Amino acid sequence: MIYLDNAATTRVSAEVYEAMKPYFCEQYANPSAIYSFAGSAAKAVDEARRQSAALIGAQPNEIYFTAGGSESDNWAVRAATEASAGKGKHIITSKIEHHAILHTCQYLEKHGYEVTYINVDENGTIKLDELEAAIRPDTTLITIMAANNEIGTIQPLKEIGALAKKNGILFHTDAVQAYGHIPLDVDALNIDLLSASGHKFHGPKGIGFLYIRKGVRMGSLIHGGAQERARRAGTHNTPGIVGLGAAAALAAAQMEKSIDKETTLRDYLIKRVLEEIPYSRINGHLVNRLPNNANFCFRFIEGESLLILLDQKGICASSGSACTSGSLDPSHVLLAIGLPHETAHGSLRLTLSDETTKEEIDVTVEALKNIVARLRSMSPLYEDFVKAQRQDREK
Repeated sequence: MIYLDNAATTRVSAEVYEAMKPYFCEQYANPSAIYSFAGSAAKAVDEARRQSAALIGAQPNEIYFTAGGSESDNWAVRAATEASAGKGKHIITSKIEHHAILHTCQYLEKHGYEVTYINVDENGTIKLDELEAAIRPDTTLITIMAANNEIGTIQPLKEIGALAKKNGILFHTDAVQAYGHIPLDVDALNIDLLSASGHKFHGPKGIGFLYIRKGVRMGSLIHGGAQERARRAGTHNTPGIVGLGAAAALAAAQMEKSIDKETTLRDYLIKRVLEEIPYSRINGHLVNRLPNNANFCFRFIEGESLLILLDQKGICASSGSACTSGSLDPSHVLLAIGLPHETAHGSLRLTLSDETTKEEIDVTVEALKNIVARLRSMSPLYEDFVKAQRQDREK
């Protein structure tokens, strides 16, 4: 099997798995208990909080553990806006956000809030002039993702954060795809709220966190206990939290090496596909993109057929966000960067990890060449296109 869907989830690393194991059957105490047996679990949670915070230059007491990125996104947008409702009910976001943000904003619109959805350019980069023009006296939150989960474009977080700070507006970033993959510093970028999820960088599923800058007014997500400083009640998922912290520590130690390796392989993949498969295009910014992300569109084919045939060859890939894999509609991200529906339907996202090899890339490209040629040979649209091209040359 060749696994190239690391934006959907990653394999839990051996080091992370070993760190988690004692907290299932040996050190299984509830970390909130006061007896000495619980001390090891409590210390492990504290250490994971420190490790998670260190990767973004935050303080440990600014990290609040959650069940993952979608929960963190929902909590950030709903609680931050509700806490600031006295100032106003206007939110700014972008058209290419993850649905955890977009659907939460749509929910708030049904409850008296106004949302401005900022456009992006053809590379998927937020239009800063449009963002600045959208700011109003009643704007209470700007929520823009750090890097897009489909096309990999990294947003100008420093400029967005500066605009938010200048205007006294909270700035939240969905960093689920970026955390653990690229350097982030909440102070340098003026980020007030940040969402992350463990399973995107070799940690376990079902665990994440929301960074909340000290002093930011936020309501509680879950009531009923004192966990997470009474902001998210419920027994701590100790093994998951330990795994998240261990993955964060590994990411910090290996980030520079991983970025170099993944970027080299990614650029090699992009070069081969664009040069060897006609009528293909790369989506997203060529430079300001996640080191492991390559998103393509192939004209005259359906992405679903492409994925099925790749799967038959043992290659795991996707056409976009894993959270919308059951949808027949083209990606909202690809439509937002200006692609027509018929082109957006032929999309393919290949996302690497630090474990991906050049040999796997070569096998994948050869498979893609054959599959695309096969699908186009059955396409009436492609046949008509070839005929039209031939007629133009003969004129």
